[in-house]
Amino acid sequence: MDLQLTDKTVLITASTGGIGLEMARTFAREGARVIVNGRTAASVEQAISQLRQEFPAAQLLPLAADNGTLEGTAQTLAQYPEVDVLINNLGIYEATDFFDTTDEAWQRLFEVNILSGVRLSRHYLRGMLGRGTGRILFISSESALNPAPEMAHYSATKMMQLSVARSLAEMTKGTGVTVNALLPGSTHTPGVEEFIRQVFPEETDYPTAERRFMAENRPTSLIGRLIQPREIADFAAFVASPLAAAINGASLRVDGGLVRSAV
Repeated sequence: MDLQLTDKTVLITASTGGIGLEMARTFAREGARVIVNGRTAASVEQAISQLRQEFPAAQLLPLAADNGTLEGTAQTLAQYPEVDVLINNLGIYEATDFFDTTDEAWQRLFEVNILSGVRLSRHYLRGMLGRGTGRILFISSESALNPAPEMAHYSATKMMQLSVARSLAEMTKGTGVTVNALLPGSTHTPGVEEFIRQVFPEETDYPTAERRFMAENRPTSLIGRLIQPREIADFAAFVASPLAAAINGASLRVDGGLVRSAV
């Protein structure tokens, strides 16, 4: 299927690893002009080099900027003032007891998980509305609907992303612009592997720890496994494409059936 993304400029925040890198790979495969973002020039160069090995003709643009800060966002907007697709993928999480989670930890997750997307969307959405076309995706989490007790602050920020995305979508009425949120379930990335190891430090064998995690921490999953990054990336590319013009203001679950809800 041709997603009609050729030569579309796509900014994916935090795209040097994990789901972000997989989305960069998918958009590159579709012929888009992909802005690869990381906090350091070295991480960006490494990701671009990896993608070029797979797609020698890919249009890959570097962006070394920490979009979790006001200064980093300003750098991003100065370097790339206009994009066709914005994917707010930047996010951090950690396992911590609620009673031990400090105000500073709450504020840090709010700054990175919420304000990064708000600042970028505030700029790029205005341009998209002016042109009458564009896509914004917030990469939220099933934890928005199924809060995890070991990371209450993370779950709260993921729920807030759904509200922000819907608020922005209301502004697009009658245009060709859409704003949506994706809710991935637990996905097999290096970061999630490390997280699972933190949850079950007594398990020295990672596969055993992963099985325990799915059975004890994600028991409602219908697929009974971690989701593969490409499964998220392929869906994100479709929602960001012209083919998904009728999808707007939606919170779209890609959670493996983890959330027990018919809607």
